[in-house]
Amino acid sequence: MNYYFITGASKGIGKALTEALLKNEDNYVFGISRNVTIKHERYHHQHLDLSDITALRNNLHKVFLPLDNPGKIVLVNNAGVLGEIGYIGSQTTDNFEFVFDVNVIGPALLMNTFLSAYLEQTCPKIILNISSGAGQRPIDGWSAYCSSKAALDMLSLTCQKEQELLKTGVKVFSLAPGVVDTTMQKQIREGAASQFSQLEQFVALKENNALQEPEAVGERIAGFIKNASNYPNVLLRIDEV
Repeated sequence: MNYYFITGASKGIGKALTEALLKNEDNYVFGISRNVTIKHERYHHQHLDLSDITALRNNLHKVFLPLDNPGKIVLVNNAGVLGEIGYIGSQTTDNFEFVFDVNVIGPALLMNTFLSAYLEQTCPKIILNISSGAGQRPIDGWSAYCSSKAALDMLSLTCQKEQELLKTGVKVFSLAPGVVDTTMQKQIREGAASQFSQLEQFVALKENNALQEPEAVGERIAGFIKNASNYPNVLLRIDEV
């Protein structure tokens, strides 16, 4: 059996990826999210809120359970938040903490515990972090989001280098999924033009049906994970897989 741990599995890309993986009888998914939206005999839900770092830290031992003769073990850090759309100087004081907890600190804690828990397992092990093109270019009004995704990319690069030095065979990736029709896109379109100069461009994406459907992206990511050994680069875009 292949085992997948997926954060943010209750909606958007996370839910679509979970549903795509469950089509294969050899896959079992542990979903990590605040809500339960999937019921399946090969799905187990773990209620956790990545913005509550104390609770996450105290419950990590419940997430990565002992696995019997796994064929593959995969951690997908999919959960992410945009945070407030606003220029630095006009944001609430806790916005950066909130965004970095969900987008960076949570994934880092999960990666650390995942690698420790399954150190002795000799099967293929993969860590896939869902990043964003915003981590590689500045977008006004998205300072917390852009910087957190840049941090996630560097976390992925560093972790992969360490695994290579340790010769563990673990593969680490950071994948930018592109623009997908999720609740985050809805939040973006509701931003104020005075705090986000690209507002009209993102509104046009929806109006012109230029957003990808989560189901299509989920299927594509599932296919990528299946063939992950073929990809040497850590940082990838969805059109490269």
